Amino acid sequence: MLTRSLEKAKQAFLKKDVEATKAAHSVGAQEEHMQQKGQYIKSFVYGGLDGIITTFAVVAGVVGASLKPGIVLILGFANLIADGISMAVGDYLSTKAEKEYERAEREREIWEVENYPEGEKQELIELYMDKGLSKEDAKTMTSIISKDRKAWVDIMMVEELGIVESDESPLKNGIATFLSFGFFGFVPLIAYIISQFIPVVVEHTFLTASILTGVILFILGVVKVKITAQGWFKSGIEMLLVGGIAAAAAYGIGHLLSQIVQL
Repeated sequence: MLTRSLEKAKQAFLKKDVEATKAAHSVGAQEEHMQQKGQYIKSFVYGGLDGIITTFAVVAGVVGASLKPGIVLILGFANLIADGISMAVGDYLSTKAEKEYERAEREREIWEVENYPEGEKQELIELYMDKGLSKEDAKTMTSIISKDRKAWVDIMMVEELGIVESDESPLKNGIATFLSFGFFGFVPLIAYIISQFIPVVVEHTFLTASILTGVILFILGVVKVKITAQGWFKSGIEMLLVGGIAAAAAYGIGHLLSQIVQL
C-alpha cells in the first residue's frame, strides 16, 4: 500500500507547500489514484462540456438567424440525441481499442519474457542507461526487477512502450459520456421550454439561456481541475471563454446566413 496521499500531494504541489507535501507523504493512502471516485471523471467532464457548448451554439445560431423559438427546441433536442450518441459511441470505441491494444502488447511482452528473457533484460538495461544510470546500476536494477515476472512486464509496458494501463470500462465510459452530454446539453434549452408555458419569459429567453450556460460552463471548468490540476478560477474562466467564442461564432454565422438568404 502507498504511504502517501496522492490527492493531498497534488494540493500541496499547487500551493507549493513543502510542509503539506511532507504530511501528504506520511499518510496512508487507501483511496489513492481516486480509482473508484474519479475513474470516469474525464468522460463526465468532457461529455458535459461538449454537450453544453454544442447545444448552446445551436441555440445561438438559431437566434442569430432570427428564427422562431420552436426551432431552437427542434434543433437543440436533435443535437442532444444525435451528438450524444455519437460522442458515447466514439468514447466507447476509442476506450475499447485502447484496452485491446494494451492487452495485445502485454501478451507480447509476457511471451518475450518467457521465451527470450536475455533480450528483455538487455532492453531494460539500455532503457535505464538512457535515463542516466550507469551500466552497473542498470544491471543491478534489472536483476532485481526480473525476479518478479509481473513486475518485470509491468515495468516494460511503461518504460519501453509508454503504456500506463487502466481498468476503465469502455461501456461505462460511453454511458458516462452520453448521460453527461444529455444532462448538461439540456441546460441551454431550459429557458425555451419554460417559455412555452410562460409567455412572459419569451422576451428574455436567450439572455436566460446564456446566463444558465455561462454558470454551468464555469462550474464544469472548475470540476475539470480534477484532471488538469490547474487553478480552479483559471479553468472556469477558460471554459467560459471557449463556450463564449463558440456561441459568438454560431450567432454570427446564423445572422450572416439569414441576411444572405433574405437577399
